[in-house]
Amino acid sequence: MRTTSLAATALFASVPFLVALQSAPSNEAPRNEPPAKSAQPIAAPMQMMNDGTVIKVDEKVMLFNGKDLAGWKAFVPDLAKDGKDQLSVWSVKDGVLQCAGRPIGYIQTEAVYDNYILELNWRFDPAKGEGNSGVLLRTIGDDTVWPKSMEAQLHSKNAGDFWNIGEYKATVDPKRTDGRHTVKLRDTNEKPLGEWNHYRIVVNQGTIELWVNGLLQNIATNVEVNKGRIALQSEGAYIEFKDILLRPIVQ
Repeated sequence: MRTTSLAATALFASVPFLVALQSAPSNEAPRNEPPAKSAQPIAAPMQMMNDGTVIKVDEKVMLFNGKDLAGWKAFVPDLAKDGKDQLSVWSVKDGVLQCAGRPIGYIQTEAVYDNYILELNWRFDPAKGEGNSGVLLRTIGDDTVWPKSMEAQLHSKNAGDFWNIGEYKATVDPKRTDGRHTVKLRDTNEKPLGEWNHYRIVVNQGTIELWVNGLLQNIATNVEVNKGRIALQSEGAYIEFKDILLRPIVQ
């Protein structure tokens, strides 16, 4: 890992890439004029990977609309066998997605994705203590606990770890790996309980990068490439999410 590369890109990745504004200045009245016929298409905005590779991204997709669970479906085996609503583990309040943590299971996107930048915020309730969850990437195969995927860990003090589920093809640092578990590059940089943390997850062809609060914490390469769903775990602890958005990568 090149220290200069990390330092140069951490700041860049922590803020959105700016695109030219299309509105009139705030001190002027908006103009009702048609676009010039010679206007050129706006280029796709760009971001960077840790090694300096520039990636183009398409318009953002809000995976969570802040109102309900539209676009998501649930798999919670204990509720399914009793004929109960599997989505009942999850609720929405004041723009925040709340997970009760029990029973065990997950919600996942109805749509499938292959190459993207996923960003989300999460936090645990200090009154309830530390917790556990995870973001499952490129999930494939049958619904089960847990489906074949690469997991970006959310267990308290372990955000940035990888868990390989279902023998997902990937190459990770053997020095930091014990079985299916690859610990993060650095000490935890999570914020105190009750404060929002930020995940930036780059899934680009055979590479996955995990950025926690603006700091690169893990890289996997030679990752199996396929279209899969994105899932959030209900794993025994209360957890909250917000601002879940995806930017497809333009190849």
